[in-house]
Amino acid sequence: MRAALISAPGALEVTTVPDPSPAAGEVVVEIAAVGICGTDLHILAGEHGRLPVVPGHETAGTVAAVGHDVDGLRVGDRVAVDPSLPCLRCRFCRRGRTNLCETLGALGVTVDGAAATFMRAPAPNCVVLPEHVALAGAALIEPLSCAVHGYDVLGPQPGASVLVYGAGTMGLLMVALAARTGAVSVDVVEVDADRRTVAASFGCSGVGASADELATAAWDVVIDATGNAAAIQDGVRRVARGGTFLQFGVSSPDTRVEIAPYEIYNREITITGSMAVLNSFERAADLLAAGVVDWQQFVTSQVPLEEMPRALDAFARGEGLKTQVLPSSP
Repeated sequence: MRAALISAPGALEVTTVPDPSPAAGEVVVEIAAVGICGTDLHILAGEHGRLPVVPGHETAGTVAAVGHDVDGLRVGDRVAVDPSLPCLRCRFCRRGRTNLCETLGALGVTVDGAAATFMRAPAPNCVVLPEHVALAGAALIEPLSCAVHGYDVLGPQPGASVLVYGAGTMGLLMVALAARTGAVSVDVVEVDADRRTVAASFGCSGVGASADELATAAWDVVIDATGNAAAIQDGVRRVARGGTFLQFGVSSPDTRVEIAPYEIYNREITITGSMAVLNSFERAADLLAAGVVDWQQFVTSQVPLEEMPRALDAFARGEGLKTQVLPSSP
């Protein structure tokens, strides 16, 4: 089969690799669509995951083969796949915090993923989709499930003012869900003019190139969806007294910011993080199926597998929102 392979930091090629076969408890999924994510850039840079690896962790497709001891799935089922691979044995897994697993793996990160014609996956990771849900749309369930977990960390926010840094896919997903958690206003900071226009179309209360351009001086909830040090540093000081800052964007491991402990104490603010998916994948699938999130607002480009290297370069330049690779397309 054809697959995109990252063999070393900075080395990505589309090549031919052996077809996968399902082991006991596994299925093989024929990939319909896989979203390109910032995590893929970190993997390509050698900052995350294990190499060599076939990337791709935001995906949906059709079950093509079923291994032994698999119940509830059959060939032809349309599924979205949760990429999480916790050990289920460490103390964090035993406490139900599988996203904090001491040896957490993921499809497309530590083992071969969905940027290929076929992908092998644990059967319990597959969520069967209603017929009305497009497979391309279902590939957005994974990033949406991350956003759902982000709001699980924040908890209900009735009456809150929210500020989101970044109007990429992840930031706009946080915008799309904010009102569902009780927020009464949602502002966005985005340096890219085109993305500011997109953010405005989501019904934001205000959009600016900096927080200084917005009408509010401080916000009950501030969410960084960029991973950018300058945005994070600025965001923490925008938190209102008693408010919360959520680190949602993925930074490079060596990113550093300066935070004044006195301000945390004096303003009694909470600084917390949200990492990946935790008991949120099926809820995200339900939200997408119910039309709470319109996947077509997010997917701005679809390319065949052979064009994945070019698509990753375009994504790194900030072009569009969600780019999807369609491995089954000619």
